[in-house]
Amino acid sequence: MSGNETPAVPGRRRPRRTMRDWGVDFACFFVAVAIGMVGADAVGNNPHISPGLAEADQVIGALACAAVWLRRRWPVGLAVAMVLVSVVSDTAGGALAVALFTLAVHRPFRYVGWIGGASICLMPFIYWVRPDADVPFLVAVLFGVLVNASVIGWGMFVRSRRHLLLSLRDRAIRAENEATLRAEQAQRLARESIAREMHDVLAHRLTLLSVHAGALEFRPDAPQQEIVRAAGVIRESAHEALQDLREVIGVLRGGDGEASGRPQPTLAALETLVAESREAGMKVALDHRVPDSAAVPAAVGRTAYRIAQEGLTNARKHAPGAEVTVLLSGAPGDGLTLSVRNPPPPGEVPKVPGSGQGLIGLTERATLAGGRIEHGAADDGGFRVDAWLPWDSAPGRGGDL
Repeated sequence: MSGNETPAVPGRRRPRRTMRDWGVDFACFFVAVAIGMVGADAVGNNPHISPGLAEADQVIGALACAAVWLRRRWPVGLAVAMVLVSVVSDTAGGALAVALFTLAVHRPFRYVGWIGGASICLMPFIYWVRPDADVPFLVAVLFGVLVNASVIGWGMFVRSRRHLLLSLRDRAIRAENEATLRAEQAQRLARESIAREMHDVLAHRLTLLSVHAGALEFRPDAPQQEIVRAAGVIRESAHEALQDLREVIGVLRGGDGEASGRPQPTLAALETLVAESREAGMKVALDHRVPDSAAVPAAVGRTAYRIAQEGLTNARKHAPGAEVTVLLSGAPGDGLTLSVRNPPPPGEVPKVPGSGQGLIGLTERATLAGGRIEHGAADDGGFRVDAWLPWDSAPGRGGDL
C-alpha cells in the first residue's frame, strides 16, 4: 500500500485513473492476495476448522481480494463489508487491511473511528469462534488489534500528510498571489508618485509658458523690449520643462535624480525659484527665517520646495500682478512652517487651465511626510497655502519621499 494516491474531491466527477493510480491499485491488490494466501494456508492447517469451512473461507477471501478494486469508488461500503467478511474468513484479512487503510486515507475520522473500532472489537469474537492452532488466544487477539491499529494509523498519517501538503501548496499559491498584489500596488504607488512629481515639476514651467504666451497674444502692440523679455522667458521655460521631463523619464527608466540629469531640488533651491519667478515678472516677497537650509532634511526640504513652487504657480495663474508673500520659518524639533499668500488680483484674470490636482497632490505629499497642509481663501479675498512639516531634532538627513 502507498500513500501517493490521487485524492478524490467531493462533489466533483472522479478523474480518470492515472498510471500511478493503476500502479497503487495493483500494489494494494497484490498485498491483499499475499496476506490472504498466508491466511488461507493457516486456515488449511488449522485443526479447529473443518475442510469444508476452510474451502469456503478461501473462496470468500478470493472474492474479498477481488473487491479491493472497488476501494476508490466505495471506501466506506468496502470497509464495512470487509469487517463483516473477516468474521467468517481469515483469508479476507489482507482485503480488510487494504479497506481500513483506504478508509483512513479518504474519509474523516468519524468513519474510521466507528468502522475501525468495530473491527478491533470483533477480534476477540473472531479468535473465539476460530481459535489459532499455534498462538494462544490472548496473543492472537493482541496481534490482530495491533495490526488493525497500525494500518489505520498509517492511513491517518497519509491523510494528514496529504492535507499538510495541500495546505502548504495553497499557502504558497496565496503567498504568490499576495506578492503579485503587493508588486502591483507598489507599481501603482510608484506611478502615482511619478505622476505627482511630473505635475509638480512641469506645472511651474508650463504656467510660465502659458502666461507669457497669453500676454503676447493679447498685447501684440507691446514694446519691443517687453516682447523680447517674454520670448526669453518662454524659451528658458521651455528649455527647463524639457530638462525636467528628461529627469522624470530618467526615473521611469530606473535611474535616480542624480543619474537622470540633475539632483532633486531641496530647500536651498527656494531662493532660486523665487528669483526665477521675479524674472518672469512676478512680485514675490521672500521672508526666509531658516538660518541654515542645508540642515533641513532632504525629504522635508524637497516637500517644502514643491509646496512653494505650486503656490507660486497658482498665484501666477489666478492672481497675475499681485504681490506674493512666501514665509519660511522653523527649527529642529519644532518643525518647518511654510506660508504662501497672495491678495486678490489687481486686474482682469486671463483664463488659464487648471484642475486643482496640484493642491491635492501636495496634500498627499505633506501627509506622507508626516505633516499637514491647509489652503483656501484668505480674509482679504486672496488665497493662502499654509503647511507644516516635521523637522526632527536628531542629526541626519531624511530619505527621499
